[in-house]
Amino acid sequence: MSGDYQLVQLANGEKTLFSASYGEKMHPGLGPQAEAELLYIRQLKICERMQGGAGEFVIWDVGLGGAANAIALLKATRNIPGQLRLVSFDNTIEPLEFALQNAAVLGYAAGHEDPLSELIQHRRAVFQNGKLSVNWEFHLGDFPALLKESSRRRESTPSLIESSLSQLTLAATKISPPHAIFYDAFSPAKNPAMWTLPVFENLFRALDPARPCALTTYSRSTLLRTTLLLAGFFVGVGHATGMKEETTIAANSSDLIAEPLNQRWLERARRSHSAEPMMEPVYRIAPMSEEFWGKLQAHPQFAAK
Repeated sequence: MSGDYQLVQLANGEKTLFSASYGEKMHPGLGPQAEAELLYIRQLKICERMQGGAGEFVIWDVGLGGAANAIALLKATRNIPGQLRLVSFDNTIEPLEFALQNAAVLGYAAGHEDPLSELIQHRRAVFQNGKLSVNWEFHLGDFPALLKESSRRRESTPSLIESSLSQLTLAATKISPPHAIFYDAFSPAKNPAMWTLPVFENLFRALDPARPCALTTYSRSTLLRTTLLLAGFFVGVGHATGMKEETTIAANSSDLIAEPLNQRWLERARRSHSAEPMMEPVYRIAPMSEEFWGKLQAHPQFAAK
């Protein structure tokens, strides 16, 4: 390993991972376990949705890192009978290897060493997690590039097949459309390639319109929320967690948004100095252009208000 990742202790005594190259901690507020459970598991109502559904439940874990979000999911769902397909993405395997080596110290990873080892060695782990059958796969590489290729392939697909999106897969990797998305990349300032409008447009296109899907992430920035709305998502206020008074939840169905952004937020976004989506993977701050302002006003979330 390169030595990029280190163990650090938070103010509450919890241990977490720090990336020297990005200059950021993972789960810097409450720590890996508590923050993952609150932000991703509870906010997306994963347990309730899995218990109320039938068939395989698919979750995309974007930004696998040290697997804190994935392990929080496994712990929360182990008593739910059914099938879970967990699809993790990251451009490096190093934090996962580091978390496995430091499982006892980190705490959250202890007891999950076997599936983590399988994931590292084979990029897949199939196992029984209590009452739940789990198929966990790891896609190592450039997530924006994968989405872009998926979008290109979909545009070249005959319209007859396009009418049945639930049968399509992500590019050549045969990844099922998700019911929920954990979006946990490093911040836009440090990792802008993961937060551009084209990335979220391609992510929205990868969803199955007939399969309600919700996404949550730790940021509450106007720039992010504007980007998600312009990509096609419905967007709402997310739960507080750690140092964040608010987070963000987005979905392809308004039914999954408990507290949607309203007209007051829209007016604040209009006045914000940082509301223009990034089109390229270069971090910048700018007020919203007239073009994007017009598109935002026409969004179904606001157009009928």
